[in-house]
Amino acid sequence: MTQRFSPSKVICVGRNYRAHAKELGNEVPSEPLLFLKPPSAVIAHEESIVLPRESARVEHEGELAVVIGRRARRVAVEDVASIIEGYTVANDVTARDLQRKDVQFTRGKGFDTFCPLGPALVRERPSLDASISVLVNGARRQHGHLRDMVFSIDVLIAFISDVMTLEPGDVILTGTPEGVGPLLAGDAVEVTIDGVGTLRNSVRAE
Repeated sequence: MTQRFSPSKVICVGRNYRAHAKELGNEVPSEPLLFLKPPSAVIAHEESIVLPRESARVEHEGELAVVIGRRARRVAVEDVASIIEGYTVANDVTARDLQRKDVQFTRGKGFDTFCPLGPALVRERPSLDASISVLVNGARRQHGHLRDMVFSIDVLIAFISDVMTLEPGDVILTGTPEGVGPLLAGDAVEVTIDGVGTLRNSVRAE
């Protein structure tokens, strides 16, 4: 059964895999780099990513997503597990040309349909050895492991909770491995995380 997610906010973490930071010509940050996606960007498993007319370069970014279970503020690292409801798969779809043009991330990350989540919520935290991969039309584009994160899940959530109150249903995207690439109308994109599931979405033009 496909689960629908309705967060009050989607908090994302940039450059949390060293190889991905390098492929975009960026340094690894000394502390988590945060940005937001609007709730209107969220779509479900098997729904369509829509390529906006404003962008000539839309890319996939497969990620592990963490769903918050209870309201929390300034959570200690050792207490983070107690506020997590579960885990799912995400695709941090990005209009790369607009991200580079604007410098900040709001427009390039925030279009409608740019946050596919699903297919379901898994209660158990995946192993650090779990792999994350992205296939486009059956060809592998991205591959990495959760252990490759620069900042761990617990460190990320504690850091974010020092900045903003986390509400039940809020979603945190934890970063993407190297291999990001373009999405074109007619493509089918799959993001798979071992022990969590496979998120599938088609791609169409606006």
